[in-house]
Amino acid sequence: MSHMQKKSYKLISGNESLKKRINAFYDLLSNIYGADKLILKATKLDALSYMRSNRLGKKVLGLQKIIFENPTLDTIPDLETIPSILDKLEEEAADILARRTLMESIEQKINFKLQQRHEDYIKDVKKQLFKEEAGPENPQTLKKYALLEKMHSLSLSRSAMEFLRPASLDEIVGQKRGIRSLMSKLASPFPQHILIYGPPGVGKTAAARLALEAAKRMSHTPFDEDAPFVEVDATTLRWDPRETTNPLLGSVHDPIYQGARRELSEGGIPEPKPGLVTEAHTGVLFIDEIGEMDIHLQSKLLKVLEDKKVYFDSSYYDPTDPQVPKYIKKYFEEGAPADFILIGATTRAPMDISPALRSRCSAVYFEPLSPADIKKIVDNAAAKLGVRLTPEAREIISCYTSEGRGAINLLADAYGLALYISAEENPEDYQEKEIVIDGEKIKEVVQSNRLVPLSLPREMAKPLVGKIYGLAAAGFLGTILEIEAVSFPASVPGKGKIRFNEAAGTMARDSVFNATSVLRKICGLDVSEYDLHINVVGGANIEGPSAGTALFLALYSALKKVPLRQDIAVSGELSLRGNIKPVGGLLEKLYGARIAGIKEVFLPKENLCELPSSLQEIKINYVDSVEEILPLVISRES
Repeated sequence: MSHMQKKSYKLISGNESLKKRINAFYDLLSNIYGADKLILKATKLDALSYMRSNRLGKKVLGLQKIIFENPTLDTIPDLETIPSILDKLEEEAADILARRTLMESIEQKINFKLQQRHEDYIKDVKKQLFKEEAGPENPQTLKKYALLEKMHSLSLSRSAMEFLRPASLDEIVGQKRGIRSLMSKLASPFPQHILIYGPPGVGKTAAARLALEAAKRMSHTPFDEDAPFVEVDATTLRWDPRETTNPLLGSVHDPIYQGARRELSEGGIPEPKPGLVTEAHTGVLFIDEIGEMDIHLQSKLLKVLEDKKVYFDSSYYDPTDPQVPKYIKKYFEEGAPADFILIGATTRAPMDISPALRSRCSAVYFEPLSPADIKKIVDNAAAKLGVRLTPEAREIISCYTSEGRGAINLLADAYGLALYISAEENPEDYQEKEIVIDGEKIKEVVQSNRLVPLSLPREMAKPLVGKIYGLAAAGFLGTILEIEAVSFPASVPGKGKIRFNEAAGTMARDSVFNATSVLRKICGLDVSEYDLHINVVGGANIEGPSAGTALFLALYSALKKVPLRQDIAVSGELSLRGNIKPVGGLLEKLYGARIAGIKEVFLPKENLCELPSSLQEIKINYVDSVEEILPLVISRES
């Protein structure tokens, strides 16, 4: 074979190899894109005529247009450059094939997820349709609902306190001045916040509730017919430093910790929960025992009284979130309305109440009840119960309690006892007979409750040596102090000793020493020549110096052996000069004297004041010094 023939054979052989390689490339593209899509793609890229050409260069140019997706390519490669071009095209085709494989894998996963979501959606729709068709009820839930309905339809009778509660302001006994003061502050175009001071069981809560009802009926007051009366006991309110709960002022239920409503928590939206101050908006918020409220909670309440709103805050609140409901946005941006009148009731003295709270409220004082008031209360209650109350029963009740609530409870217990006795005696027609509550039934109730009488024994009028009654006040309740003293010649001359019960307190002990100095200064009695023993019967703790005069008189009587009147009581601080200085708690002490049956008292002249009409039955002597009081308290029978 000649040289030319060999060269021609190699050229033909090389062309065949390139041709097969190019055709294989087209087959690969056909598999990747599909025959129809490959033709369509080649048409768009102006490569179809090159694909069908018999010339290898044109076929390669067609491959370049398709793979590089560039219809502007127009250079037909020669045979020498075709192999290197095919190598580059194969690399690009490998990348295309790899991307296509990856995309197919991702599409499969996407299709699988879409199918799964679609199936879950179909299940949820079926479940919702089932709920709508069947509802949330089943035989067990319906049975429990029927039992609950039956329980709601049944109830015991109302409690005695609820049944016998005053229905109008006129039925509240013994508080005419207090109710007049309360109405003057509440029934006004500009009502004021109020603090009601007084002992327990005298009608503070009932008066506040009925005062609002009376104010609603007056045209000049700002209270509407539906103005609310919200009542809460301060002893049930607790300050939470984390502010997660606050029934008085309100709190925010965060979606994670407290758990807002489901539709809110799923969106991470906090939900404000208004408190009692918002519930009392345009009405009255009554806080019983307000003196027991935590000081931090009082400060928060004072802020609400000033702003007349409660503001909420939460780190979860996003004002730009379009999913936040309008009412929640309004709560956070404008606060919850809390424009109300505060009425607080307390058994504490004014000095025990926060000065900031006292400065924002007007004071109303309710008085302790007298025995006559207690009798009137039980008479009214007996009329409501439809029973006959004997005079002896009325008298016994008034001797054992000074609270209206306590008197009602005693009457209710006696009423139940009378019904029980009547049912035992006449089981057939006991309800037809008149119920009579006499002294014996009241005595049985008093004994079962183990009550102690408030009044003194009857023999107190007999004059005694070294004994006198003082007056004391604790909160809004008054009582008497039984003070006694004895004297003996000193066991060692000139070294007399003074013994005084320590339970009475250091103030009373100092008053004893003051009294001994006055005895020596005014009467010339040197107590160092005597052994003295002073006692406050019952171990009462005397917080102030108001028993000084009574202690002096007891010591004077014991040393001089002169009897003192036992139908009187004395109160007054004793100075070293023998002057009788003014004391506090005057009205409470006088009420205590009245309950104890004392008809005459001696008070410092500086305490001269106008007394309530309910105390006019007590004779009051105002004195300046021990020289003035001595002839008045020493028994004339001596």
